[in-house]
Amino acid sequence: MSTIDAGLSGQFKIGDLTVNRLGFGAMRITGKGIWGPPADRAAALATLRRLPEIGVDFIDTADSYGPDVSEELIREALHPYKGLLIATKGGLTRGGPDQWTPNGRPDYLIGQARKSLAKLGVERIDLWQLHRIDPKVPRDEQFGAVRRLIDDGIIAHAGLSEVSVAEIEAARQVFPVATVQNRYNLTDRASQDVLTYCEANGIGFIPWFPLAAGKLARPGGLVDRIAGAHGATAGQVALAWLLARSPVMLPIPGTSSVAHLEENVAAAGLALTASEIAELDAA
Repeated sequence: MSTIDAGLSGQFKIGDLTVNRLGFGAMRITGKGIWGPPADRAAALATLRRLPEIGVDFIDTADSYGPDVSEELIREALHPYKGLLIATKGGLTRGGPDQWTPNGRPDYLIGQARKSLAKLGVERIDLWQLHRIDPKVPRDEQFGAVRRLIDDGIIAHAGLSEVSVAEIEAARQVFPVATVQNRYNLTDRASQDVLTYCEANGIGFIPWFPLAAGKLARPGGLVDRIAGAHGATAGQVALAWLLARSPVMLPIPGTSSVAHLEENVAAAGLALTASEIAELDAA
């Protein structure tokens, strides 16, 4: 794994935009509790600037990361984003560290998307995702707001986060769903039905918390054994397994460290054997 190149992960088309499948999640470039500025601002900016140098061209953020901090740092480090797809999300409000409250009112969603447009410094957001479906607001009103954002040219493509197959199907009656972002990793496959649906319908699946390996990574455990055989880390095995799991899989591991970023992206060049993948599938 001497070559660090996200392009080794393969490619996927989000609408008319092609990206390398191993992307970057920009939540961890903020402060503790995903609140306020990062402890080491220079390190966060250096991490962002390293992305295009190692082939990472898909960056996922949200207006609620900071809030606003992540979008502002991305603009400072990478604008005008030549060759990069910057995806953001809206629909969660922040009252303080580690506090997340849905707000799916159409006027709020539209206002936040316009705010992200300005924060990122773009004429149109390539991919905007509804961060959560607010249970207090009729979902069709929330989907209608997304449709308006597309029709008004504020966003090019739209996605959903933490949704069921039924919710994706309902949204697709209102707008084309380009991506779905659900929690999924070696130890949490509760969204397997959603991944299967996405694969069948050409929808990108963005697994959040992708590095989790739990007890499988303990010394002598399955992930630890496979990692040792390849001279890799447990996190690299977890990412390589995700990439092998489905051609629509778009992992976005996040960090505020250049060294950790390079370690994660090196997973794109890790080729697990068929028997190793089968063992991990069955674990």
